[in-house]
Amino acid sequence: MSGPGTRRPGDGWVECACGRRHWGLHGAAGLLLVRRDAAGRASHVVLQHRAPWSDQGGTWALPGGAREPGETAAQAALREAHEEAGVDAAAVAVRGEHVLHHPDWSYTTVLADAVVPFEPAATDAESVEVVWVALDDVTDRLLLPAFADAWPTLRARLDG
Repeated sequence: MSGPGTRRPGDGWVECACGRRHWGLHGAAGLLLVRRDAAGRASHVVLQHRAPWSDQGGTWALPGGAREPGETAAQAALREAHEEAGVDAAAVAVRGEHVLHHPDWSYTTVLADAVVPFEPAATDAESVEVVWVALDDVTDRLLLPAFADAWPTLRARLDG
C-alpha cells in the first residue's frame, strides 16, 4: 500500500469472491528475506511493523504491497522491500515463491536469502520499524493475521 495521498497503477481494493477485499488490483507480493547462520540454516527474517494508518496497522508482516501492471511477483516484492525497508536488490538472492490463491486475487511470498550483511530500516511512511527477527521470536509479535496463518508453512520452507 502506498503512503497517504500517493497512488500507483496497482493500488486499489479487489472485492474477492471469497467474501473479503484485498489490496492490489493485480495481486500483491511480499519479500520473506532470510539471514542464515554459519551452517547455512535460516536464523532471522526481516519483519516490518506496519504504520497505524495502513490496513491492519500496528501488526508485523513482510515488506510488500500491490503489484504493478506487468510486474512479476519477484519484481514487486523487491521493489516494495526497497521502498519500505531499504533492501537493495543486489543484496538478495531469490530462492522461490509461495502463492496464496484466491478466486479473484493472489498474494505471492517471495523467499530470498540475504547474500551480504546489511541492516534493514524503515524508509517510508508505511513502516514504523523494520528489523531482523529471530525465527523463534516471530510469533511473539502481533502478526498480520494472514501472515500469522501462513507462517508455519513459510517457516518450514526456509530450510526445506
